Amino acid sequence: MSAGAEGTAVSTTYLELSQETGGAHKFYEVTVDGLVVTVRYGRIGADGQTQVSSFATPQKAQAAAAKKVGEKVRKGYAPAVRGGRAPRPVTRRQVTSAPSTAKAVAPVLWRFRTGSSAFGIHVDDRHCWVGNQAGDVYTLDHEGTALAQFSLPDGVKCLVADDFWIYAGCDDGKVYDLSSKLPFAAYDIAADVDIFWLDIHEGVLDVSDAGGRLTVIDHEDEHQWARRSQGDHAWMVRADDRAVYHGHHKGVTAYAPDGGAELWHTATRGGVLFGWQEADAVYAGTAHRVVQRLAKATGAIEATYGCDSAVYSCATSPGGRYVFAGDASSSVYCFDRDGTRLWKLGTGGGSALSMQYHDERLYLVTTDGSLVCVDASEAAVAAAQQGTVPVARDIKLAAALPVHQPATAVEAVTTIAQAPAGTIVVECVQEAGRVRVHVVSEGYERSWKVQFPRAIREPGARYVVDALHPAAGGFYRVRGDIRRLL
Repeated sequence: MSAGAEGTAVSTTYLELSQETGGAHKFYEVTVDGLVVTVRYGRIGADGQTQVSSFATPQKAQAAAAKKVGEKVRKGYAPAVRGGRAPRPVTRRQVTSAPSTAKAVAPVLWRFRTGSSAFGIHVDDRHCWVGNQAGDVYTLDHEGTALAQFSLPDGVKCLVADDFWIYAGCDDGKVYDLSSKLPFAAYDIAADVDIFWLDIHEGVLDVSDAGGRLTVIDHEDEHQWARRSQGDHAWMVRADDRAVYHGHHKGVTAYAPDGGAELWHTATRGGVLFGWQEADAVYAGTAHRVVQRLAKATGAIEATYGCDSAVYSCATSPGGRYVFAGDASSSVYCFDRDGTRLWKLGTGGGSALSMQYHDERLYLVTTDGSLVCVDASEAAVAAAQQGTVPVARDIKLAAALPVHQPATAVEAVTTIAQAPAGTIVVECVQEAGRVRVHVVSEGYERSWKVQFPRAIREPGARYVVDALHPAAGGFYRVRGDIRRLL
């Protein structure tokens, strides 16, 4: 305890929650300085995030702080000494990027520089998403206009879509739902999992890690099953209704989604560095300069696409008509389905660490931290091979671009009448030592649980949500805004 700026006592409570298996690895610190309460929280060993609140009297500030501490203690946090535990293991992907050996440069339409090496990308009919190692996630439209920015507590490993929902896998061990106005932590991955990549299918999270393990977590953030594959350094995980496809340095292994029985294993030509999937095939980009297409049903290698350097990323056009690859030498390739190389072009700015094709455009995120939009139409590529490329637009951030940080609280409404028309009421209920969420409104299956942000769950609390969507696993997912009923 120390003296504040005006002579008032300053008190700090520091808590940690760290479990050896299946648990979190995070801290929570509350400091009271007169009328001001400062909360700092995040992954152990990181700076974390900070929230500051002011109160009318010191007594109200102390009461608010005591309530916050009490809530965390009930969730399993305990007093600790700062620095007493080692930080969560985090492997930053170390990549090299040599200049391209291609004779021509790709027809880049626009380039958006995020300022830090970027792995995360997702492109849909409306938006382009990019996430970088500084924890920044940006959304842009297809012409490169920046629309919004999210600021997450640690580096973004990857961005994945599961129907409407967009998730960011973060080095702090959390997976953030970016689908609403404010991001929420939707999953909390065990501290002993050194995350490399992840995928989400029907609300079920699949995590691949440094040790070659595959960990599967359900919509309630509870461990389902884990398997140790034959190889380490598992950079690939893709999932569908039939299987979870796990790529590591000894190939690709497919597991049954329910229970994790091994379905098949295929040795690839070199360790897997990236994976992509279509309806009937998975694509493994490897360190041995190839992309290989594997049949989902059997694991048989159906085609091989040869590059000139280690393959950092790959993607396809719909149905696998064209296959694209990005290598360690700042080049991008296009192949016909059968493996015939159609073209090789330089990116004009670093190696593509992830990529996605959409509507005759190839979107890349690169070692220099850029989101790059390439015109992949036949006419544009043919012109580029002859030396004619457009002048790439360098996209700048708007000064007034909103920045969204993870939320631990939501807007409150006093009565259901104050909520928007058509909203649905859900309630937090204590069950078997955990707080679950169920639907209160009529017309829904009352026995189903609701996937809901853990940070705002409190027994007895009621919330209104814009919409609920049923998932195949027999639970509901929230879509739109969440408001608390007072």
